[in-house]
Amino acid sequence: MLKGISPVLSPDLLKTLCEMGHGDEIVFADMCFPAHSVNPRVLRADGVKADALLKGLAPLFELDAYAVPVVMMAPVAGDELDPSVEARYRTALGYAGEIERLERYAFYDRARKAYAVVLTGENAKYGNVILKKGNTPAEG
Repeated sequence: MLKGISPVLSPDLLKTLCEMGHGDEIVFADMCFPAHSVNPRVLRADGVKADALLKGLAPLFELDAYAVPVVMMAPVAGDELDPSVEARYRTALGYAGEIERLERYAFYDRARKAYAVVLTGENAKYGNVILKKGNTPAEG
């Protein structure tokens, strides 16, 4: 166990976050997302809610400052969004900026191009989110 790093972040997830460059994207997908069908790099976080993972990575992960860094799935016609899902994710990330919404199949296409997909234990409908990594500022 490392000090200051959330125990919900697996070694594989930490390695993946470290490997990503600025502009790379990572998907935190709900438990019903077709992760293995859309991306060859899938990490599992079974039983861990997406907002717990987002809260754990927030101090370690710089969001992109030059593009909308948070993308969520738009509802299918006739469905409604549960606003508490977005609110939980905003709180976990400490993010008050714009969130882009993508139609379901456009979201899948974007997930295909992502660096990795994390299959979470999130069970909220439309509980999928893509984060775009920013440039980590140099210390000192």
